[in-house]
Amino acid sequence: MESLTLTALINKSAKDFPNRRAISLSGKLDLTHAQLQQIVDHAASLLISAGICPGDVVALTFPNTIEYVIMFLAVIRCRATAAPLNQAYTADEFEFYLSDSESKLLIMPQEPIVPAQTAASKLKIPHVTSTLDFKSKRVTLSTVSESLPDAVDEVVNDSSDVALFLHTSGTTSRPKGVPLTQLNLASSVLNIKSVYKLTESDSTVLVLPLFHVHGLLAGLLSSLVAGAAVTLPATGRFSASTFWKDMVSYSATWYTAVPTIHQILLDRHVSKPEPAYPKLRFIRSCSASLAPVIMDRLEEAFGAPVLEAYAMTEAAHLMASNPLPEDGPHKPGSVGRPIGQDMAILNENGVAQPVGVSGEVCIRGPNVTMGYKNNPEGNKAAYQYGWFHTGDIGFLDEDGFLHLVGRIKELINRGGEKISPIEVDAVLLSHPDIAQAVAFGVPDEKYGEEINCAIIPREGLSIDEDEVLSFCKKNLATFKVPKKIFIADSLPKTATGKIQRRIVAEHFLAQISTAKVPKFGA
Repeated sequence: MESLTLTALINKSAKDFPNRRAISLSGKLDLTHAQLQQIVDHAASLLISAGICPGDVVALTFPNTIEYVIMFLAVIRCRATAAPLNQAYTADEFEFYLSDSESKLLIMPQEPIVPAQTAASKLKIPHVTSTLDFKSKRVTLSTVSESLPDAVDEVVNDSSDVALFLHTSGTTSRPKGVPLTQLNLASSVLNIKSVYKLTESDSTVLVLPLFHVHGLLAGLLSSLVAGAAVTLPATGRFSASTFWKDMVSYSATWYTAVPTIHQILLDRHVSKPEPAYPKLRFIRSCSASLAPVIMDRLEEAFGAPVLEAYAMTEAAHLMASNPLPEDGPHKPGSVGRPIGQDMAILNENGVAQPVGVSGEVCIRGPNVTMGYKNNPEGNKAAYQYGWFHTGDIGFLDEDGFLHLVGRIKELINRGGEKISPIEVDAVLLSHPDIAQAVAFGVPDEKYGEEINCAIIPREGLSIDEDEVLSFCKKNLATFKVPKKIFIADSLPKTATGKIQRRIVAEHFLAQISTAKVPKFGA
Protein backbone atom coordinates (compact mmCIF):
# COMPACT_ATOMS: atom_id res chain seq x y z
CA MET A 1 0.00 0.00 0.00
CA GLU A 2 2.92 2.38 0.69
CA SER A 3 3.59 2.98 -3.01
CA LEU A 4 -0.04 3.43 -4.07
CA THR A 5 -0.59 6.89 -5.59
CA LEU A 6 -3.30 8.44 -7.71
CA THR A 7 -0.64 9.82 -10.05
CA ALA A 8 0.76 6.33 -10.72
CA LEU A 9 -2.75 4.99 -11.44
CA ILE A 10 -3.39 7.77 -13.98
CA ASN A 11 0.04 7.20 -15.56
CA LYS A 12 -0.84 3.52 -15.92
CA SER A 13 -4.04 4.40 -17.79
CA ALA A 14 -2.04 6.53 -20.22
CA LYS A 15 0.24 3.55 -20.88
CA ASP A 16 -2.53 0.91 -21.03
CA PHE A 17 -5.06 2.96 -23.04
CA PRO A 18 -2.96 5.61 -24.86
CA ASN A 19 -5.30 6.07 -27.82
CA ARG A 20 -8.65 5.87 -26.05
CA ARG A 21 -10.55 9.08 -25.39
CA ALA A 22 -9.93 10.43 -21.89
CA ILE A 23 -11.68 13.77 -21.81
CA SER A 24 -13.77 15.96 -24.11
CA LEU A 25 -15.05 19.50 -24.03
CA SER A 26 -18.43 18.98 -25.66
CA GLY A 27 -18.28 19.73 -29.39
CA LYS A 28 -14.88 21.43 -29.16
CA LEU A 29 -12.01 19.15 -28.12
CA ASP A 30 -11.14 15.50 -27.50
CA LEU A 31 -7.97 14.31 -25.75
CA THR A 32 -6.72 10.75 -25.46
CA HIS A 33 -5.21 9.42 -22.23
CA ALA A 34 -1.70 9.73 -23.72
CA GLN A 35 -2.32 13.31 -24.89
CA LEU A 36 -3.71 14.30 -21.50
CA GLN A 37 -0.66 12.83 -19.77
CA GLN A 38 1.76 14.75 -22.01
CA ILE A 39 -0.09 18.04 -21.40
CA VAL A 40 -0.18 17.43 -17.64
CA ASP A 41 3.56 16.67 -17.47
CA HIS A 42 4.36 19.87 -19.39
CA ALA A 43 2.05 21.88 -17.11
CA ALA A 44 3.76 20.35 -14.06
CA SER A 45 7.15 21.44 -15.40
CA LEU A 46 5.74 24.99 -15.79
CA LEU A 47 4.71 24.94 -12.13
CA ILE A 48 8.17 23.77 -11.08
CA SER A 49 9.64 26.62 -13.15
CA ALA A 50 7.30 29.01 -11.31
CA GLY A 51 8.90 27.90 -8.03
CA ILE A 52 6.28 25.41 -6.81
CA CYS A 53 7.89 22.87 -4.48
CA PRO A 54 6.64 19.61 -2.92
CA GLY A 55 4.19 20.39 -0.12
CA ASP A 56 3.22 23.84 -1.46
CA VAL A 57 -0.51 24.51 -1.64
CA VAL A 58 -1.80 25.74 -5.01
CA ALA A 59 -5.35 27.11 -5.13
CA LEU A 60 -7.41 26.71 -8.30
CA THR A 61 -10.69 28.43 -9.09
CA PHE A 62 -12.33 27.50 -12.42
CA PRO A 63 -15.61 26.40 -13.92
CA ASN A 64 -15.54 22.77 -15.11
CA THR A 65 -12.96 23.29 -17.87
CA ILE A 66 -10.18 21.32 -19.52
CA GLU A 67 -7.68 23.79 -18.05
CA TYR A 68 -8.88 23.04 -14.54
CA VAL A 69 -8.48 19.27 -15.02
CA ILE A 70 -4.97 19.72 -16.47
CA MET A 71 -3.79 22.10 -13.76
CA PHE A 72 -5.28 19.99 -10.95
CA LEU A 73 -3.41 16.92 -12.20
CA ALA A 74 -0.25 18.98 -12.79
CA VAL A 75 -0.26 20.35 -9.23
CA ILE A 76 -0.41 16.90 -7.67
CA ARG A 77 2.10 15.56 -10.23
CA CYS A 78 4.78 17.91 -8.88
CA ARG A 79 4.00 16.78 -5.29
CA ALA A 80 2.18 19.98 -4.40
CA THR A 81 -1.31 20.17 -2.87
CA ALA A 82 -4.31 21.22 -4.97
CA ALA A 83 -6.89 23.40 -3.20
CA PRO A 84 -9.88 23.81 -5.55
CA LEU A 85 -12.20 26.73 -4.78
CA ASN A 86 -15.71 27.61 -5.93
CA GLN A 87 -15.48 30.45 -8.45
CA ALA A 88 -18.73 31.91 -7.05
CA TYR A 89 -17.15 32.82 -3.68
CA THR A 90 -17.09 36.44 -2.53
CA ALA A 91 -13.77 38.22 -1.95
CA ASP A 92 -14.14 37.64 1.80
CA GLU A 93 -14.73 33.91 1.27
CA PHE A 94 -11.75 33.65 -1.06
CA GLU A 95 -9.66 35.45 1.54
CA PHE A 96 -10.66 32.95 4.24
CA TYR A 97 -10.02 29.85 2.11
CA LEU A 98 -6.75 31.10 0.60
CA SER A 99 -5.50 32.06 4.04
CA ASP A 100 -6.67 28.92 5.82
CA SER A 101 -5.10 26.66 3.19
CA GLU A 102 -1.86 28.72 3.25
CA SER A 103 -1.87 28.83 -0.55
CA LYS A 104 1.37 29.83 -2.28
CA LEU A 105 -0.18 30.40 -5.72
CA LEU A 106 -3.65 30.94 -7.22
CA ILE A 107 -4.42 29.66 -10.74
CA MET A 108 -7.46 31.00 -12.62
CA PRO A 109 -8.95 30.95 -16.11
CA GLN A 110 -8.07 33.66 -18.65
CA GLU A 111 -11.40 35.34 -18.00
CA PRO A 112 -10.71 36.96 -14.63
CA ILE A 113 -12.48 36.00 -11.42
CA VAL A 114 -12.23 39.41 -9.78
CA PRO A 115 -13.10 38.47 -6.15
CA ALA A 116 -10.36 35.81 -6.22
CA GLN A 117 -7.84 38.28 -7.63
CA THR A 118 -8.81 40.85 -5.00
CA ALA A 119 -8.35 38.36 -2.15
CA ALA A 120 -5.05 37.02 -3.50
CA SER A 121 -3.67 40.54 -3.94
CA LYS A 122 -4.67 41.47 -0.40
CA LEU A 123 -2.89 38.37 0.93
CA LYS A 124 0.09 38.98 -1.40
CA ILE A 125 -0.42 35.57 -3.05
CA PRO A 126 0.77 35.46 -6.69
CA HIS A 127 -2.01 34.70 -9.15
CA VAL A 128 -1.66 33.42 -12.72
CA THR A 129 -3.98 32.42 -15.52
CA SER A 130 -3.90 29.13 -17.40
CA THR A 131 -4.92 28.59 -21.02
CA LEU A 132 -4.85 25.51 -23.26
CA ASP A 133 -4.08 26.06 -26.94
CA PHE A 134 -6.40 23.59 -28.68
CA LYS A 135 -4.16 23.35 -31.77
CA SER A 136 -0.76 22.83 -30.17
CA LYS A 137 -2.29 21.04 -27.18
CA ARG A 138 0.01 22.93 -24.83
CA VAL A 139 -0.98 24.80 -21.71
CA THR A 140 0.44 28.20 -20.81
CA LEU A 141 0.75 30.03 -17.49
CA SER A 142 0.58 33.80 -17.76
CA THR A 143 3.80 34.55 -15.84
CA VAL A 144 5.94 31.57 -16.92
CA SER A 145 7.52 31.79 -20.38
CA GLU A 146 9.76 28.72 -20.33
CA SER A 147 9.59 25.44 -18.47
CA LEU A 148 12.57 23.53 -17.17
CA PRO A 149 12.95 20.68 -19.68
CA ASP A 150 12.18 17.29 -18.19
CA ALA A 151 11.99 18.81 -14.67
CA VAL A 152 8.97 16.69 -13.87
CA ASP A 153 10.77 13.45 -14.80
CA GLU A 154 12.82 13.71 -11.61
CA VAL A 155 9.73 14.04 -9.41
CA VAL A 156 8.60 10.82 -7.75
CA ASN A 157 5.19 10.95 -6.10
CA ASP A 158 4.73 9.38 -2.68
CA SER A 159 1.60 7.89 -1.13
CA SER A 160 1.98 10.22 1.87
CA ASP A 161 1.98 13.41 -0.26
CA VAL A 162 -1.00 15.60 0.59
CA ALA A 163 -2.55 15.92 -2.86
CA LEU A 164 -5.90 17.59 -2.13
CA PHE A 165 -7.05 20.13 0.44
CA LEU A 166 -10.76 20.82 0.77
CA HIS A 167 -13.07 22.30 3.37
CA THR A 168 -16.13 20.52 4.68
CA SER A 169 -19.45 22.21 4.07
CA GLY A 170 -20.55 20.66 7.38
CA THR A 171 -23.33 21.67 9.73
CA THR A 172 -21.09 23.87 11.87
CA SER A 173 -20.48 27.51 11.10
CA ARG A 174 -16.72 27.27 10.53
CA PRO A 175 -15.60 24.92 7.71
CA LYS A 176 -12.94 22.37 8.66
CA GLY A 177 -9.88 21.87 6.45
CA VAL A 178 -9.48 18.30 5.17
CA PRO A 179 -6.09 17.18 3.78
CA LEU A 180 -6.25 14.07 1.57
CA THR A 181 -3.12 12.18 0.56
CA GLN A 182 -2.24 10.41 -2.67
CA LEU A 183 -3.02 7.16 -0.82
CA ASN A 184 -6.44 8.45 0.30
CA LEU A 185 -7.36 9.45 -3.26
CA ALA A 186 -5.95 6.31 -4.89
CA SER A 187 -7.79 4.05 -2.42
CA SER A 188 -11.05 5.86 -3.03
CA VAL A 189 -10.93 5.82 -6.84
CA LEU A 190 -10.08 2.11 -6.79
CA ASN A 191 -13.10 1.51 -4.53
CA ILE A 192 -15.32 3.48 -6.94
CA LYS A 193 -13.89 1.72 -9.98
CA SER A 194 -14.41 -1.66 -8.31
CA VAL A 195 -18.00 -1.34 -7.09
CA TYR A 196 -19.26 0.08 -10.41
CA LYS A 197 -16.97 -2.10 -12.56
CA LEU A 198 -15.72 0.91 -14.52
CA THR A 199 -13.63 -0.01 -17.57
CA GLU A 200 -12.18 1.66 -20.66
CA SER A 201 -15.56 1.06 -22.34
CA ASP A 202 -17.36 3.46 -20.00
CA SER A 203 -18.20 7.09 -20.62
CA THR A 204 -19.92 9.77 -18.55
CA VAL A 205 -20.89 13.44 -18.69
CA LEU A 206 -19.76 15.46 -15.66
CA VAL A 207 -22.61 17.46 -14.17
CA LEU A 208 -21.19 18.29 -10.73
CA PRO A 209 -18.59 20.94 -9.87
CA LEU A 210 -15.03 19.65 -9.69
CA PHE A 211 -14.18 21.66 -6.57
CA HIS A 212 -15.79 18.98 -4.38
CA VAL A 213 -15.16 15.25 -3.98
CA HIS A 214 -18.36 13.93 -5.62
CA GLY A 215 -17.64 15.29 -9.10
CA LEU A 216 -13.87 15.15 -8.73
CA LEU A 217 -13.43 11.60 -7.36
CA ALA A 218 -16.56 9.73 -8.49
CA GLY A 219 -16.93 11.40 -11.88
CA LEU A 220 -13.52 12.51 -13.14
CA LEU A 221 -10.67 10.67 -11.39
CA SER A 222 -12.28 7.22 -11.17
CA SER A 223 -12.98 7.42 -14.92
CA LEU A 224 -9.41 8.43 -15.77
CA VAL A 225 -7.98 5.63 -13.61
CA ALA A 226 -10.29 3.10 -15.34
CA GLY A 227 -9.18 4.23 -18.81
CA ALA A 228 -12.73 5.49 -19.33
CA ALA A 229 -13.90 8.81 -20.81
CA VAL A 230 -15.47 11.94 -19.37
CA THR A 231 -17.19 14.82 -21.15
CA LEU A 232 -17.36 18.39 -19.84
CA PRO A 233 -20.42 20.46 -20.85
CA ALA A 234 -19.45 23.24 -23.29
CA THR A 235 -20.58 25.93 -20.83
CA GLY A 236 -18.49 24.57 -17.95
CA ARG A 237 -21.56 23.72 -15.88
CA PHE A 238 -24.62 21.46 -15.82
CA SER A 239 -27.46 22.33 -18.19
CA ALA A 240 -30.59 20.19 -18.35
CA SER A 241 -31.18 21.33 -21.95
CA THR A 242 -27.87 19.90 -23.23
CA PHE A 243 -27.29 17.01 -20.81
CA TRP A 244 -29.01 14.20 -22.73
CA LYS A 245 -27.66 15.45 -26.08
CA ASP A 246 -24.13 15.16 -24.64
CA MET A 247 -24.91 11.78 -23.10
CA VAL A 248 -26.03 10.45 -26.50
CA SER A 249 -23.26 12.13 -28.53
CA TYR A 250 -20.51 10.72 -26.33
CA SER A 251 -22.08 7.24 -25.85
CA ALA A 252 -22.39 7.66 -22.08
CA THR A 253 -22.94 4.51 -20.04
CA TRP A 254 -23.62 6.11 -16.63
CA TYR A 255 -23.75 9.35 -14.69
CA THR A 256 -23.53 10.45 -11.07
CA ALA A 257 -25.44 13.37 -9.54
CA VAL A 258 -27.05 14.81 -6.43
CA PRO A 259 -30.82 14.33 -5.91
CA THR A 260 -31.49 17.96 -6.92
CA ILE A 261 -30.10 17.33 -10.41
CA HIS A 262 -31.96 14.02 -10.71
CA GLN A 263 -35.15 15.94 -9.87
CA ILE A 264 -34.41 18.60 -12.51
CA LEU A 265 -33.90 15.87 -15.12
CA LEU A 266 -37.14 14.18 -14.05
CA ASP A 267 -39.08 17.44 -14.30
CA ARG A 268 -37.68 18.03 -17.79
CA HIS A 269 -38.54 14.46 -18.77
CA VAL A 270 -42.17 15.17 -17.86
CA SER A 271 -42.35 18.58 -19.59
CA LYS A 272 -39.94 18.03 -22.54
CA PRO A 273 -39.07 14.36 -22.99
CA GLU A 274 -36.14 13.44 -25.21
CA PRO A 275 -36.89 11.49 -28.42
CA ALA A 276 -34.59 8.74 -27.11
CA TYR A 277 -32.43 8.11 -24.05
CA PRO A 278 -29.07 6.30 -24.05
CA LYS A 279 -28.90 2.77 -22.69
CA LEU A 280 -27.19 3.23 -19.34
CA ARG A 281 -25.56 0.58 -17.15
CA PHE A 282 -26.56 2.53 -14.04
CA ILE A 283 -27.39 5.93 -12.58
CA ARG A 284 -25.68 6.93 -9.33
CA SER A 285 -27.04 9.19 -6.61
CA CYS A 286 -25.02 10.58 -3.73
CA SER A 287 -24.36 13.56 -1.39
CA ALA A 288 -27.93 13.78 -0.05
CA SER A 289 -30.76 11.39 0.72
CA LEU A 290 -32.72 10.09 -2.30
CA ALA A 291 -36.35 9.39 -1.49
CA PRO A 292 -37.50 5.91 -2.65
CA VAL A 293 -40.30 7.46 -4.74
CA ILE A 294 -37.74 9.56 -6.67
CA MET A 295 -35.63 6.46 -7.24
CA ASP A 296 -38.66 4.68 -8.71
CA ARG A 297 -39.44 7.60 -11.01
CA LEU A 298 -35.82 7.77 -12.22
CA GLU A 299 -35.68 4.07 -13.00
CA GLU A 300 -38.99 4.20 -14.83
CA ALA A 301 -38.08 7.33 -16.82
CA PHE A 302 -34.54 6.44 -17.86
CA GLY A 303 -34.58 2.62 -17.83
CA ALA A 304 -31.54 2.06 -15.65
CA PRO A 305 -30.91 0.92 -12.06
CA VAL A 306 -30.41 3.82 -9.66
CA LEU A 307 -27.67 3.08 -7.12
CA GLU A 308 -27.68 5.27 -4.02
CA ALA A 309 -24.32 5.78 -2.31
CA TYR A 310 -22.94 7.40 0.83
CA ALA A 311 -19.88 9.62 0.90
CA MET A 312 -18.11 12.49 2.62
CA THR A 313 -15.05 14.66 2.08
CA GLU A 314 -13.15 13.09 5.00
CA ALA A 315 -13.41 9.65 3.35
CA ALA A 316 -12.16 10.98 -0.02
CA HIS A 317 -15.78 10.52 -1.09
CA LEU A 318 -17.11 6.93 -1.21
CA MET A 319 -18.01 5.02 1.97
CA ALA A 320 -20.91 2.77 0.95
CA SER A 321 -22.93 1.96 -2.16
CA ASN A 322 -25.70 -0.20 -3.45
CA PRO A 323 -24.39 -2.87 -5.85
CA LEU A 324 -24.84 -3.26 -9.60
CA PRO A 325 -27.75 -5.60 -10.46
CA GLU A 326 -25.40 -8.48 -11.29
CA ASP A 327 -23.94 -8.26 -7.77
CA GLY A 328 -27.24 -8.30 -5.91
CA PRO A 329 -30.37 -6.23 -5.30
CA HIS A 330 -30.24 -2.53 -4.54
CA LYS A 331 -32.46 -1.32 -1.73
CA PRO A 332 -34.51 1.88 -1.93
CA GLY A 333 -33.96 3.91 1.24
CA SER A 334 -30.53 2.36 1.88
CA VAL A 335 -27.11 3.70 0.85
CA GLY A 336 -25.77 0.15 0.46
CA ARG A 337 -22.86 -1.75 1.91
CA PRO A 338 -19.45 -0.36 2.97
CA ILE A 339 -16.94 -0.38 0.10
CA GLY A 340 -13.22 -0.94 0.70
CA GLN A 341 -13.25 0.11 4.37
CA ASP A 342 -14.44 -0.98 7.81
CA MET A 343 -17.73 0.39 9.11
CA ALA A 344 -19.35 0.12 12.53
CA ILE A 345 -22.42 1.53 14.24
CA LEU A 346 -21.33 2.76 17.68
CA ASN A 347 -23.20 4.20 20.65
CA GLU A 348 -21.87 7.19 22.62
CA ASN A 349 -19.60 4.85 24.62
CA GLY A 350 -18.00 3.35 21.52
CA VAL A 351 -19.91 0.05 21.79
CA ALA A 352 -20.90 -1.60 18.48
CA GLN A 353 -24.66 -1.83 18.02
CA PRO A 354 -26.50 -4.93 16.83
CA VAL A 355 -28.40 -5.28 13.55
CA GLY A 356 -31.31 -2.84 13.30
CA VAL A 357 -30.18 -0.62 16.19
CA SER A 358 -29.23 2.97 15.38
CA GLY A 359 -25.99 4.64 16.43
CA GLU A 360 -23.26 6.80 14.94
CA VAL A 361 -21.80 5.59 11.63
CA CYS A 362 -18.03 5.17 12.07
CA ILE A 363 -15.39 4.20 9.50
CA ARG A 364 -11.70 3.41 9.13
CA GLY A 365 -9.61 2.62 6.06
CA PRO A 366 -6.86 3.86 3.73
CA ASN A 367 -9.25 6.34 2.09
CA VAL A 368 -9.94 8.24 5.35
CA THR A 369 -8.12 11.50 6.14
CA MET A 370 -5.56 11.42 8.95
CA GLY A 371 -7.15 14.49 10.53
CA TYR A 372 -8.38 18.04 10.12
CA LYS A 373 -5.79 20.76 9.61
CA ASN A 374 -4.95 22.85 12.70
CA ASN A 375 -8.08 21.66 14.49
CA PRO A 376 -7.23 19.62 17.61
CA GLU A 377 -10.77 19.95 19.01
CA GLY A 378 -12.32 18.74 15.77
CA ASN A 379 -9.88 15.82 15.63
CA LYS A 380 -10.52 14.86 19.24
CA ALA A 381 -14.28 14.70 18.56
CA ALA A 382 -13.93 12.89 15.21
CA TYR A 383 -11.36 10.22 16.17
CA GLN A 384 -12.47 8.12 19.12
CA TYR A 385 -12.26 4.42 20.00
CA GLY A 386 -10.06 3.81 16.94
CA TRP A 387 -12.70 5.01 14.46
CA PHE A 388 -13.51 8.14 12.48
CA HIS A 389 -16.94 9.39 13.58
CA THR A 390 -19.04 10.69 10.69
CA GLY A 391 -21.67 12.58 12.69
CA ASP A 392 -24.38 10.56 10.91
CA ILE A 393 -26.91 8.32 12.65
CA GLY A 394 -27.83 5.05 10.99
CA PHE A 395 -28.20 1.29 11.34
CA LEU A 396 -27.11 -1.82 9.47
CA ASP A 397 -29.77 -4.32 8.41
CA GLU A 398 -29.45 -8.12 8.32
CA ASP A 399 -27.84 -7.94 4.84
CA GLY A 400 -25.21 -5.44 5.96
CA PHE A 401 -26.88 -2.52 4.16
CA LEU A 402 -26.64 0.88 5.83
CA HIS A 403 -29.78 2.93 6.44
CA LEU A 404 -29.21 6.58 7.40
CA VAL A 405 -31.51 8.27 9.90
CA GLY A 406 -29.93 11.74 9.73
CA ARG A 407 -27.14 13.95 11.00
CA ILE A 408 -26.74 13.91 14.79
CA LYS A 409 -27.21 17.68 14.83
CA GLU A 410 -30.22 17.53 12.48
CA LEU A 411 -32.30 14.98 14.35
CA ILE A 412 -35.39 16.76 15.64
CA ASN A 413 -35.91 16.34 19.39
CA ARG A 414 -39.61 17.01 19.96
CA GLY A 415 -40.28 16.65 23.66
CA GLY A 416 -37.82 13.77 23.95
CA GLU A 417 -38.99 12.01 20.76
CA LYS A 418 -36.11 11.85 18.25
CA ILE A 419 -37.47 12.31 14.74
CA SER A 420 -35.57 11.64 11.51
CA PRO A 421 -36.11 14.47 9.01
CA ILE A 422 -35.19 12.02 6.23
CA GLU A 423 -38.28 9.93 7.12
CA VAL A 424 -40.53 13.00 6.95
CA ASP A 425 -38.95 14.02 3.62
CA ALA A 426 -39.71 10.59 2.15
CA VAL A 427 -43.39 10.77 3.13
CA LEU A 428 -43.77 14.28 1.70
CA LEU A 429 -42.10 13.26 -1.56
CA SER A 430 -44.47 10.32 -1.95
CA HIS A 431 -47.29 12.85 -2.54
CA PRO A 432 -47.84 12.97 -6.32
CA ASP A 433 -48.00 16.79 -6.42
CA ILE A 434 -44.79 17.49 -4.46
CA ALA A 435 -41.48 17.81 -6.37
CA GLN A 436 -39.08 18.69 -3.53
CA ALA A 437 -39.39 18.64 0.25
CA VAL A 438 -37.17 19.37 3.25
CA ALA A 439 -38.13 18.86 6.90
CA PHE A 440 -36.26 20.71 9.64
CA GLY A 441 -36.37 21.46 13.35
CA VAL A 442 -37.31 24.85 14.80
CA PRO A 443 -37.21 26.11 18.40
CA ASP A 444 -40.45 25.58 20.33
CA GLU A 445 -41.29 26.75 23.85
CA LYS A 446 -43.43 23.71 24.69
CA TYR A 447 -41.51 20.83 23.09
CA GLY A 448 -38.01 22.28 22.75
CA GLU A 449 -38.18 21.64 19.01
CA GLU A 450 -40.99 21.33 16.47
CA ILE A 451 -41.05 20.10 12.89
CA ASN A 452 -41.50 22.47 9.97
CA CYS A 453 -41.03 21.69 6.31
CA ALA A 454 -40.64 23.46 3.00
CA ILE A 455 -42.02 22.04 -0.24
CA ILE A 456 -41.97 22.84 -3.95
CA PRO A 457 -45.06 21.67 -5.89
CA ARG A 458 -44.54 19.77 -9.14
CA GLU A 459 -44.41 21.98 -12.22
CA GLY A 460 -47.83 23.26 -13.27
CA LEU A 461 -49.53 22.02 -10.11
CA SER A 462 -50.60 23.76 -6.92
CA ILE A 463 -51.08 22.43 -3.41
CA ASP A 464 -52.05 24.12 -0.14
CA GLU A 465 -50.85 23.68 3.43
CA ASP A 466 -54.03 21.94 4.61
CA GLU A 467 -53.74 19.28 1.92
CA VAL A 468 -50.10 18.59 2.84
CA LEU A 469 -50.92 18.38 6.55
CA SER A 470 -53.84 16.02 5.87
CA PHE A 471 -51.52 13.78 3.80
CA CYS A 472 -48.91 13.78 6.58
CA LYS A 473 -51.49 12.84 9.23
CA LYS A 474 -52.44 9.77 7.17
CA ASN A 475 -48.85 8.66 6.67
CA LEU A 476 -46.94 9.73 9.80
CA ALA A 477 -47.31 9.22 13.53
CA THR A 478 -48.97 12.28 15.09
CA PHE A 479 -45.77 13.53 16.77
CA LYS A 480 -43.94 13.48 13.40
CA VAL A 481 -46.48 15.65 11.55
CA PRO A 482 -44.99 19.08 10.66
CA LYS A 483 -46.47 22.00 12.52
CA LYS A 484 -45.99 24.41 9.62
CA ILE A 485 -45.60 23.96 5.87
CA PHE A 486 -43.76 26.52 3.75
CA ILE A 487 -44.75 26.37 0.06
CA ALA A 488 -42.05 27.82 -2.19
CA ASP A 489 -40.78 28.09 -5.76
CA SER A 490 -37.19 27.27 -4.81
CA LEU A 491 -35.04 26.06 -1.91
CA PRO A 492 -31.64 27.47 -0.91
CA LYS A 493 -28.80 25.14 -1.91
CA THR A 494 -25.05 24.92 -1.44
CA ALA A 495 -22.66 25.31 -4.38
CA THR A 496 -22.70 21.54 -4.96
CA GLY A 497 -26.51 21.40 -5.13
CA LYS A 498 -26.89 20.02 -1.62
CA ILE A 499 -29.80 21.11 0.50
CA GLN A 500 -28.63 21.74 4.07
CA ARG A 501 -31.44 21.77 6.61
CA ARG A 502 -29.77 24.46 8.70
CA ILE A 503 -29.72 26.87 5.75
CA VAL A 504 -33.29 26.01 4.74
CA ALA A 505 -34.49 26.57 8.33
CA GLU A 506 -32.78 29.94 8.59
CA HIS A 507 -34.11 31.01 5.17
CA PHE A 508 -37.76 30.30 5.89
CA LEU A 509 -37.81 31.30 9.54
CA ALA A 510 -36.27 34.64 8.62
CA GLN A 511 -39.46 35.30 6.64
CA ILE A 512 -41.47 35.25 9.86
CA SER A 513 -40.63 38.38 11.80
CA THR A 514 -41.55 36.92 15.19
CA ALA A 515 -39.64 33.68 14.73
CA LYS A 516 -36.43 33.05 16.56
CA VAL A 517 -33.95 31.85 13.95
CA PRO A 518 -32.08 28.82 15.35
CA LYS A 519 -28.32 28.95 15.69
CA PHE A 520 -26.57 25.74 14.76
CA GLY A 521 -22.99 24.68 15.31
CA ALA A 522 -20.10 26.35 17.09
